[in-house]
Amino acid sequence: MRVVIAGGHGKIALRLERLLVAGGHEPVGIIRRPDQADDLREAGAEPALMDLESASVEEVAGILQGADAAVFAAGAGPGSDAARKETVDRGACVLLADAAERVGVRRFLVVSSMGAQAGHEGDAVFDAYLRAKGAADDDVRSRKGLDWTILRPGMLTDDAGTGLVRLEAHTGRGPIPRDDVAAVLAELLDTPATAGLTLELISGSTPVAVAVRDVAGN
Repeated sequence: MRVVIAGGHGKIALRLERLLVAGGHEPVGIIRRPDQADDLREAGAEPALMDLESASVEEVAGILQGADAAVFAAGAGPGSDAARKETVDRGACVLLADAAERVGVRRFLVVSSMGAQAGHEGDAVFDAYLRAKGAADDDVRSRKGLDWTILRPGMLTDDAGTGLVRLEAHTGRGPIPRDDVAAVLAELLDTPATAGLTLELISGSTPVAVAVRDVAGN
């Protein structure tokens, strides 16, 4: 598969790109800065330079042309203000979905967040983040032209992955290494029967492939 990943230089995305290459796939990472390109090439991915906060649907569609799947793994990141949560965490996701529909890329994965909800209340920047992610999830789930899966990890860590997870509609809160989030994303891409699911993910006791197979088609 040719898989386009928005936020291609992110910690989860770089891990996913390496896994996709190892599985014989062709990852393309959308990046905002030219100095990020070498890291993608080192991971085996093709860099595509584009600022999703200012790009048009047509420009993003050009990158998606010929792809088999798209993954939204971008984020405004720590230190960003509430306005950028709206333009990146919501707006860029909607833009990628628009472009995917335009060129017929049906398989669409979103790295969301546990607790994401468009109606989430609160005035802190993290509250704005949860609202933006929730609104993006709602938008994607409303689209008939996408075979979407929403993945909502718990607290992300840089611990080494264990390959053992808990993947369900509702898991309760808990940590999850980014290694294991990437592994689940790779498995979801290989499991189209998980389309239409919103899934929470934390560390657990079930091997990744088994956990994905267990939820497929539910």
